[in-house]
Amino acid sequence: MLTGDGRAPAQAIAHETGVDEVYAELLPEQKVEAIERLVAQHGLVAMVGDGVNDAPAMARASLGIAMGAIGSDAAIETADIALMQDDLSQLPWLIRHSRATLTIVRQNIGFSLAVKLVFGGLTLLGMASLWGAIAADVGASLLVVLNGLRLINRDQQAR
Repeated sequence: MLTGDGRAPAQAIAHETGVDEVYAELLPEQKVEAIERLVAQHGLVAMVGDGVNDAPAMARASLGIAMGAIGSDAAIETADIALMQDDLSQLPWLIRHSRATLTIVRQNIGFSLAVKLVFGGLTLLGMASLWGAIAADVGASLLVVLNGLRLINRDQQAR
């Protein structure tokens, strides 16, 4: 935990939340230095913050997550993700949702490219008409949208 707060409150919160390492009374530059050390040590590092003092460190982290409701405009603007509820227990859901989204995006890209390649090949062989290609493209677009909508259904089931 990197915080500008005093050591005693930081230790109490860390103990309550199960955080092992606490760095308290940090200035924004010191938070950036700490993130840089963590990036050098671990590669990918996420930073969760809510204030102007967190924005530079979130910018340096691999992934910046802002607490949206209480977050400052600078933190929200800098972050890659803004949580709309100030609830850190949403982070596991966010990770699962992000992975599911990436899977669906890959499926959609693969399906769309496959349709384009099939109809490109059929066109070169003289076996596809312009109207067939248009119908296939529209159909592929509809299937991509429907596949993406699965995320909404998945969200409702998870909650």
